[in-house]
Amino acid sequence: MNMRDVKELGARLTSAGKGKPQLRVDAAAIRELAALLEETGLAEIEIGQGDRRIRVARESLSSRIQPATPIPVLSEPVDSPQAQRPAVPAKRQSDGHAVTSPMVGTVYSAPEPGKPPFVKTGDSVRAGDTLLIVEAMKTMNPITAPQSGVVKEICVQDGQPVEFGQTLIVLAAEQT
Repeated sequence: MNMRDVKELGARLTSAGKGKPQLRVDAAAIRELAALLEETGLAEIEIGQGDRRIRVARESLSSRIQPATPIPVLSEPVDSPQAQRPAVPAKRQSDGHAVTSPMVGTVYSAPEPGKPPFVKTGDSVRAGDTLLIVEAMKTMNPITAPQSGVVKEICVQDGQPVEFGQTLIVLAAEQT
């Protein structure tokens, strides 16, 4: 279902009860919205036109499941790859300009698998050049250079999960 289909549903909604004192329910529109919920995985959807609205919602499985026992919290660090990875400082002002992740996600160094990376250590970049991609919620978000400079250090690996504010790349000022 595309945007045009949704607009057509809205048009049917407004024309469904015109000239009649009572609202006529457009069952076909509701079925199409329910199919759209299923297709997209959304919990609810609402469309409207003028003063008329149709809202279709479904109860999510997580809202019905209550944990029987509290989830235990580990008090000692677990020997995992993330626990073994050295912590990367959030800012490295003395070494250059730190480009940090604006979101939690997975970092990718190339536009697609098998392609060369956007940048390598030692590359010169201009403000606005794409440095990496951070995927969050199946959306690819380009991380661009905030200023011109030289890639001094790449602090993440391709496919690595990243946190908000984590340093991704350190840029040094270009030497003239």
